[in-house]
Amino acid sequence: MPVRLPRRPDRDAVLIAATGLLGGLALWFLGLHNNPPLAAVPGWLSLVALVVMCGAELLRRSAPLTALAIGTVTLGLDICTGSLVATIAMYTDVVYAAVLYGRPSVAGRIPRVTEVLAVLGTLLAVAVIRKPEALLVGFGFAVLIVAPAWTGAGIRRHRDAARAARLEAERTALLAELDRREAVGAERARMARELHDMVAGHLSAIAIHSTAALSIGEAEASREALAVIRENSVQGLAEMRRLIGLLRQAGGDAEPAATPRLDGVDALVARARKAVRDERFRFVLDDARGPGPLPAPIELAAYRIVQESLTNAVKHAAPGPVTVRLAREDGGRLAVEVSSAYGDGPVPRAPGSGAGLVGMGERVALLDGEFEAGPVAGLDGKEWRVRAVLPVPEEGAP
Repeated sequence: MPVRLPRRPDRDAVLIAATGLLGGLALWFLGLHNNPPLAAVPGWLSLVALVVMCGAELLRRSAPLTALAIGTVTLGLDICTGSLVATIAMYTDVVYAAVLYGRPSVAGRIPRVTEVLAVLGTLLAVAVIRKPEALLVGFGFAVLIVAPAWTGAGIRRHRDAARAARLEAERTALLAELDRREAVGAERARMARELHDMVAGHLSAIAIHSTAALSIGEAEASREALAVIRENSVQGLAEMRRLIGLLRQAGGDAEPAATPRLDGVDALVARARKAVRDERFRFVLDDARGPGPLPAPIELAAYRIVQESLTNAVKHAAPGPVTVRLAREDGGRLAVEVSSAYGDGPVPRAPGSGAGLVGMGERVALLDGEFEAGPVAGLDGKEWRVRAVLPVPEEGAP
């Protein structure tokens, strides 16, 4: 396993080590020691302790706990050789850096260890000296190791709190951005559904009747097809103006005053009946939903489902009955069902993209309803059925 070398010392570490070295050399040459060296210990060893402490300072950021271990041993040597103030000052910085930059599991224990050492040192000094001046030893311990450890612990707590606050702010900003993107996506999907449901039916009728006008040489049939084309063009433009008005509203959640309701379903059926030039088609409306209005979101969703289903029937259904059924089921739920003949017929009378079924499913899902669409076996043979069940909230419910 490769040995991980400490990174290069930073600028502050080099500056502190250089200042301590120069200051310590000046004190040594001037003979300014804190205490006389112990017997038989050469005084020049204080310079060795000074140089080693400077080396420990270079590790204060890259390997703070290693620097503390080296500095502690070096401090003992310095005290035995006469003790230079510069060496002691650098040791206090090593203790401070060990608490501030060391591993949390170890750095958190250093202040407690320094407190215990200060108390033990004071008690030992009092027991040996037996004079009030012995209390100054405890004060020295406090200044030498306890105060730097407390300072480092306090700054580390503030640094960690600031980092946590910054991460929380970044997390909040990220969540806000995700919410914004989700809101934009939901609004884009809503606009796409409205645009598709409002315009697709009119454009399908225009496509079908323009094809008929081009393929049939009868003047009366062409005139009738052009009338239908004009009618659907005008209605499509009106729907487009309504959508533009909706987008320009200041309140994005509010529906415009002219929101379609289920009372207009009979007009949808009549329009679909007019859009198909085939006598074999029979459009039937079975409205059994009963009296009383429904909530606007329910009526709008049901209206759009019927509208899109009739558009699909006009484009894709085989000749036969097209039945629209509205009914209230158990629990007051509104059931919307549109069925049409289904078979292996010719090419669709107008092209489709499949977005209609997706839009209907999205509308029902937004209201927590049930939706299904596909071929089923009917009374008159195989038919395509679209069925949606929309829950109606009780009066007064949120």
